[in-house]
Amino acid sequence: MTTVGQRRPSGPRELTRVGDRSSFVYLERCVVHREANAITAEDGDGVRHLPSATIGALLLGPGTRVTHQAMSLLGESGAAVVWVGEHGVRWYSGGRALSRSAHLVEAQAVLWANPRSRLAVARAMYRKRFPDEDPDGCSRRRLLGLEGDRVKACYRREAARTGVTWRGRRYTPGDFTSGDVPNQAVTAAGQCMYGVAQTVIAALGCSPGLGFVHSGHELSFALDIADLYKTEIGIPVAFETVAEDEEDIGPRVRRALRDRIHTTGLLDRCVDDIRELLSPGAPTPHTAGRGEAPDHTGYDEPLRDRVTLQGDGGTEVESGRNHGDGIIW
Repeated sequence: MTTVGQRRPSGPRELTRVGDRSSFVYLERCVVHREANAITAEDGDGVRHLPSATIGALLLGPGTRVTHQAMSLLGESGAAVVWVGEHGVRWYSGGRALSRSAHLVEAQAVLWANPRSRLAVARAMYRKRFPDEDPDGCSRRRLLGLEGDRVKACYRREAARTGVTWRGRRYTPGDFTSGDVPNQAVTAAGQCMYGVAQTVIAALGCSPGLGFVHSGHELSFALDIADLYKTEIGIPVAFETVAEDEEDIGPRVRRALRDRIHTTGLLDRCVDDIRELLSPGAPTPHTAGRGEAPDHTGYDEPLRDRVTLQGDGGTEVESGRNHGDGIIW
């Protein structure tokens, strides 16, 4: 059998698309190892096998130990690895990205660097969340006010729909048990959505720190993207889970949200939304079917790694060769 040291890294075309992967797998209090091309998780109940190429993000909770061979396989498979706190509510560290292209992160940096285009992206995000409202011309303060009102209305609506008693959003950052059960459910759902957003952002090679609504945090863009689906998916799932049973709320919310993410095709949608926000006007693989021909230029990974050198006037020149002109300076 081929050893780990002899295995070559997977090429861009061999990596499983993020939309075809499981959204996330959460593990705690176990030893993570590898067996052939599968990740194994061993605890007191036995050994479970997880095909590495189908994992979008592996969330490692308290009490986990991971071997070098397991990390090597996850890296070859392009899976994101994130170290989190108990219940998955704290993000500590993360691993490598799936993408090898800088196309989207360069577009993101250009949009972020200009205050006008940064505000335009923030308005586009609001339009995605609430398509019945037109945010054109709204200042940032106005956008924040409108968003706050819509989220409060969502809490009231979901409480009435599910019969859950809601006394307002109250929680202490870093202390999952500080809030009542409905607040714990909303917190758990929110943290899972942040993990999903971070997975897709990393897979596409974008920067999680360059946010258009949030700012000043290493995951600002991840918070932006996760919020796109807060009132549609995260909050409803949290209230539905509480209405079923208030026991063991954190793990049950994670499982319910995982199922909802799968049934709604959220990963594909999240990929398309990020691409549309950062490259407006360009059809995406999943939206192009609405009367437009798919245009994968700049979106799909190339058949081989592509590295160029920056030239003058925004041009690119070939790398891997000497561009000297024989002049000795």
